[in-house]
Amino acid sequence: MAQITCFGEVLMDVFPTHKKIGGAPLNVAVRLQSFGNAIAIISSVGADKKGKKIVDFIQKNNLNCEGLQVDEQLKTGNVKVSLNSKGSASYEIKFPRAWDQIQLTEKAKNITKEADAFVFGSLVARNEVSRNTLYELLKIANYKIFDVNLRPPYYTIEILSYLMNQANFIKFNDEEIFEIAKALNFESTSLEENIQFIAATTQTKSICVTKGKHGAILYYHDAFYYNKGYHIKVVDTVGAGDSFLASLITKLLKKESPQKALDFACAVGALVAGSEGANPAIKVEDVNKFLFSS
Repeated sequence: MAQITCFGEVLMDVFPTHKKIGGAPLNVAVRLQSFGNAIAIISSVGADKKGKKIVDFIQKNNLNCEGLQVDEQLKTGNVKVSLNSKGSASYEIKFPRAWDQIQLTEKAKNITKEADAFVFGSLVARNEVSRNTLYELLKIANYKIFDVNLRPPYYTIEILSYLMNQANFIKFNDEEIFEIAKALNFESTSLEENIQFIAATTQTKSICVTKGKHGAILYYHDAFYYNKGYHIKVVDTVGAGDSFLASLITKLLKKESPQKALDFACAVGALVAGSEGANPAIKVEDVNKFLFSS
């Protein structure tokens, strides 16, 4: 069982017809915990009804919430989610919110130091307070996993470069890696060449790129591994990438083969995309059954 700390935004996803608790770090945390890891979350919510709901949700999912702060001034985060005809999501992210002001506390430092792995994203770096807290925690974290989430206008290439250089493992989607490599003056239509460029530029040994319904590619200690994806009727894509990452981390930290880890993660991502919301209940048996039938 791995001990993992997730840092970043927790919020309410507001769909046209309903609301769901989410935020990439929390989605990753919930899926990690469901696979038997010990998970702590570092974030901040407002002193409001949405914040109370999120705290209750985190406790219900047996996550360590000692690093969860309550901001008396700012509201709990919320995101307006729009889905197109294919279930792909676009986001309107409110600013500022409580998770923009995550403070550097002794509790946050201890939770980070004690963890085998530290998962963080790029969106939480949009505001100086949370960004500085993240930078300090990265100095003391052990295995650092960077989940790139490009949400315009909330990123700069300078901040992304810094975070990539801190990471031991980076996860992109295909659009994100092409955009970032191009901003770093690398031009190639080859996904493998873009991955190798980022690996060399940032001295990162492990990089994964998701390709939506076309699966994913994993670059792990100088070797490439591929999965072409699994056919499923998409309900919505919210949280599919987060569950993919959590599943991949779980398997790789257990020292399972990179190919088996990638196949398992792609299956979980597909099952989430075929369900409503970011955190549908999925058991390992469900994943194995899906893999067997695919």
